[in-house]
Amino acid sequence: MNKLSFRAIVLVFFTIFITNSYSQSENEKINSLIEQKKAFNKSNKNIIVFKIQIYNGNETQAYAIKRNFEADFPEYRTKIIYKTPEWKTHAGNFRTRLEADRALNIVKEKYAGAIVLEAKI
Repeated sequence: MNKLSFRAIVLVFFTIFITNSYSQSENEKINSLIEQKKAFNKSNKNIIVFKIQIYNGNETQAYAIKRNFEADFPEYRTKIIYKTPEWKTHAGNFRTRLEADRALNIVKEKYAGAIVLEAKI
């Protein structure tokens, strides 16, 4: 009976030791993955910005609207974007929705159809 007790104690000890080392190994792997994800996020930032869409339609009109808008609001950067089948004229890169909405109120006085869009850059 003494040998059986000794074997049982040794078996329990090794089971606890192996389980504990396995758990530590898994925790190290998880921590490593977390660090890799943090590094990836730092190098691959997707920044959300808000833009004002002034026009959506044909190419000729999109460029004409862009020229007119730049004359009316030189403080905003404008850009023409083509998404099949329409051309879009966008203005600004606003960091917050509030900032974009404030600019939109001013822009809507001359361009009534303008809207705020969210974009990733």
